[in-house]
Amino acid sequence: MKYSELVELYEKLQSTTKRTEKTLHIAAFLRKIPADELEKATLLLEGKIYPAWDKRVIGIAKQLMAKAISASTGTDTKTVINEWKKTGDLGKASESLTENKKQATLQMHELTIEKVFDNTRKLSEITGHGSVERKIQLISELLTSARPKEAKYIVRTILENMQVGVGAGVMRDAITWAYLPTVKGLFPELDKIILGKTVKVSNSEEAMQAKDAGAIEAENESKARQIYTAYINHVQQAYDLTNDFSEVARTMKQHGLLGTKKLAIGTPLKVMLALKTDTIHEAFEKAGKPLQAEYKFDGFRVQIHRKGNDIRIFTRRLENVTKQFPEIAESVKNNVKGDNYILDAEAVGYDKKTGKYLPFQNISQRIKRKYYIEKMAGQNPVEVNVFDIMAHEGKSLIEEPFSHRRKLLEQIITPKEKSISAAKSIMTESEKEIEKLFKESKAKGNEGLMLKRLDAPYKPGARVGHMLKYKKTMENLDLAITRAEWGEGKRSRWLSSYTIACRNNEKLLTLGKVSTGLKEKPEEGLSFEEMTRILRPLVTSEEGRTATVKPTTIIEVAYEEIQRSPTYESGYALRFPRVVRLRQDKGTNDASTLQTIEQYYREQKKKTKPNRPAAAGSQ
Repeated sequence: MKYSELVELYEKLQSTTKRTEKTLHIAAFLRKIPADELEKATLLLEGKIYPAWDKRVIGIAKQLMAKAISASTGTDTKTVINEWKKTGDLGKASESLTENKKQATLQMHELTIEKVFDNTRKLSEITGHGSVERKIQLISELLTSARPKEAKYIVRTILENMQVGVGAGVMRDAITWAYLPTVKGLFPELDKIILGKTVKVSNSEEAMQAKDAGAIEAENESKARQIYTAYINHVQQAYDLTNDFSEVARTMKQHGLLGTKKLAIGTPLKVMLALKTDTIHEAFEKAGKPLQAEYKFDGFRVQIHRKGNDIRIFTRRLENVTKQFPEIAESVKNNVKGDNYILDAEAVGYDKKTGKYLPFQNISQRIKRKYYIEKMAGQNPVEVNVFDIMAHEGKSLIEEPFSHRRKLLEQIITPKEKSISAAKSIMTESEKEIEKLFKESKAKGNEGLMLKRLDAPYKPGARVGHMLKYKKTMENLDLAITRAEWGEGKRSRWLSSYTIACRNNEKLLTLGKVSTGLKEKPEEGLSFEEMTRILRPLVTSEEGRTATVKPTTIIEVAYEEIQRSPTYESGYALRFPRVVRLRQDKGTNDASTLQTIEQYYREQKKKTKPNRPAAAGSQ
């Protein structure tokens, strides 16, 4: 398929902010793509060359891209950089310079989706001596054959900054719309409602009064909505299990909806998430009696996949950290029965001398560690506490009740102190017993308890009411950094003030700024220097002292209270926000939602006096 057809779609997507229009454009495009090209085309449409669960990156710096544009357009690098400064977008700079090439291209080839995809993926695989020259050659090969608009989107794809507004929700809906006609028979009403065909009525019905005919139409519309919702939910579930829209789209096109619901060992699925409860009484109302109460640890979520001797460990943001935590793989190999399974667990750091659990930040540095892994494992060991299982010996367990899954866990895990065990728990309908376990959990350095309904299934990617966290404290927020400001005086070399945002569906809405809680000396904890090192490669544009960054960095933020505010996009602001820690185990999709902010605001209003005016200088 010609790359120009995908570029035409990019232009349509960039020209509208309406979600429905974007969905329609993508659905029409997906329908016409041959099945054997669908995987590559869908990934490129998202601005990717790897699915969400694969954390490999293209890794091309903007300066290197400027050199490639220079080589392909026959202009000097200084001209490319000047054009870049004018537009703030290397993609637009490439488009403009391609329109005004100084040297004629000796041999132009029609670019295909496959060619653009393959060259781009090769960029992430090239290493070693001479790699820079080879990368420039691969990029130039594409740009030399590209038309101006093609050049713009090739550059944006390689820099992983598409700017066309295609989020997960739009992709899910577009795939559903594109392939609904291929799944006839799943619902009897599909042909006459979803496909837009007229609903025929019998002779006796034709004699009905107009109001009765209207009632039939309303009933059909209601059925249509139910069917559509069922399809949307099914496609969402398929994505939550695979984290790969290209796989979902390909399977939908080839096999219909019934072929999409897969759970594969080795491919991480989205984890199930909990809601908050303030009281045990409320938990009983939501989760029923009896319920299971278990320790809530202050560690990081790990998803453990085993297929024979191949053991892989993923974080909740789907990063493969198997190499960083060799002791986890060893514990699983020696203490969990079976050859094929997927476990849901928490890795918790502990003090080697006292045995007491340590806060998350004590082990967070290990998640990104590439060197001296064994030394770090010795200094900051972890214990694995397993609390759920999603698959075992070739069978998916996500539809099974939690009580069955928990029983299986206890059967296959041989506990080993400070290595691995099933999370400590009790099954009870007594508030006193839960309070006793809560105090015990807190005394050991944990956050509190998880309270779970016994007959509940495992719902990947969902925040469910049948799994509740009980902490008794004002809940901190996990917020995305969207902008950062260079400091002044002795902080001038650091990005030291951060604009933070919560999530509302696919949008990020600002809540204010935070600059306290970080240290000036790295040895004292999370420092401005470390945050600058993390954020600098994510900068997409700068204006004065303010840098806009890709919103992939999540920080945990404490605060005194939540206030209404017309200043910020969310409609709320945090009074005296403070950075608690960097959440390297979380991504943008894990950021706290606007609905959560609103919930905490309402709960806060019940417990406290009416909000005071914001203090001068508070954010």
